[in-house]
Amino acid sequence: MNQSKKTRAVVLASGGLDSTVTAAIAQSEGCELFFLTIAYGQRHAVEVERARQVAAAMGVSHHVVLSLDLRTIGGSALTSEIDVPKNRDGTTRSQGIPVTYVPGRNLIFLSLAAAQAEAVGAPQIYFGANVLDYSGYPDCRPEFIHAFETAVNKGTKAGVEGKPLRVLAPLLTMTKVAIIQKGIQLHAPLHLTHSCYDPVGTLACGRCDSCLIRREGFAQAGVVDPIQYALT
Repeated sequence: MNQSKKTRAVVLASGGLDSTVTAAIAQSEGCELFFLTIAYGQRHAVEVERARQVAAAMGVSHHVVLSLDLRTIGGSALTSEIDVPKNRDGTTRSQGIPVTYVPGRNLIFLSLAAAQAEAVGAPQIYFGANVLDYSGYPDCRPEFIHAFETAVNKGTKAGVEGKPLRVLAPLLTMTKVAIIQKGIQLHAPLHLTHSCYDPVGTLACGRCDSCLIRREGFAQAGVVDPIQYALT
């Protein structure tokens, strides 16, 4: 397909498994990708470099890395000295909103993605939200995504001029196994992805909620996880 005829799409690219598979889906649907990665002071800042590597591997020529220090607000184990939970079973992980929730993060990120989309003329944002793994995250629910989409189309030049912005979350109701299988099918660079909340250097810890969900997903899919872990 001629690049000039492709539909532009902004992808919130964290460098993680879900956002990388989301980007691969957008690319498979014929989109010209515009990556947006937020360096927000997260303790797992290694994911920002992984996002750059994913962009290079996928041939993404438009990649904005924006610095926004949410550590000044805090309120999360990812942006403060609160300990990241480790070795929690699935039942415990599904109870309540975890301390790894970052106040307002997806609202802020989607707002920035909407600004980029309006600036580059992209009619859609691809967002790697998933409700099955993190049912406790209020900003990964379909109700939030739909409400944001409504709000952004009421408050942007593109929206009021009849060029509505769509927020697409293709992984929203997929299991981790299905996400991994989709990534493999689309040849997404899963070996470059980083999912850990509390890495040891550049290695995933293997014990935080995100690592455990990822490891369980690969095990259930019967596929070897291509990344290394510091502790197993």
